[in-house]
Amino acid sequence: MGKLVCLIGKSSSGKDTIYRELLKDTAFKLKKVVLYTTRPIRDNETDGVQYHFVDEKEFERLSEDGKVIESRVYHTYHGDWRYFTVDDGKINLEHHNYLMIGTLDSYVETAEYFGREKVIPIVIEVDDGIRLQRAINREMAQETPKYEEMCRRFLADAEDFSDEKIYNLGINVRFNNENLVDCLNNINEYLTEYI
Repeated sequence: MGKLVCLIGKSSSGKDTIYRELLKDTAFKLKKVVLYTTRPIRDNETDGVQYHFVDEKEFERLSEDGKVIESRVYHTYHGDWRYFTVDDGKINLEHHNYLMIGTLDSYVETAEYFGREKVIPIVIEVDDGIRLQRAINREMAQETPKYEEMCRRFLADAEDFSDEKIYNLGINVRFNNENLVDCLNNINEYLTEYI
């Protein structure tokens, strides 16, 4: 029986880097779950790799077909952006382990869909000053930086990832990502108990 590992954390906490490193690790044989989004593609992204980039009509079609596992919408400075997970036939927990990036809310909905015993939450934490610097560096590298959206996300994270919310979900293990090697070692040790 496979497991679905859900990486959860505030913006610029290093989830994407940890995601890539965990996919390389052959011990767990994790397959990636590529989420869907209606937000514009960034300069360094490829459709179907970081996300499946779709429009609102496609989201509505998938939703009407009962394919949307979980979804959330962010009211950004550039319009509403949806992020969602789709049961597109690429997740088979009978035979494989999977890895996805999400939020606390998406973790809850995904665990309800597949069963809580099949979904492992991995909460990533980083000092806010380090996160802010990482976020600024990422935006500066874009052809058209979206600093307003970066600030909105940074501020919204305080509420979305409150200690109370994490505690109420029964998540009592978190992983500090100020040192990537240490963080990955701790995650690998933790996952060994479940996969």
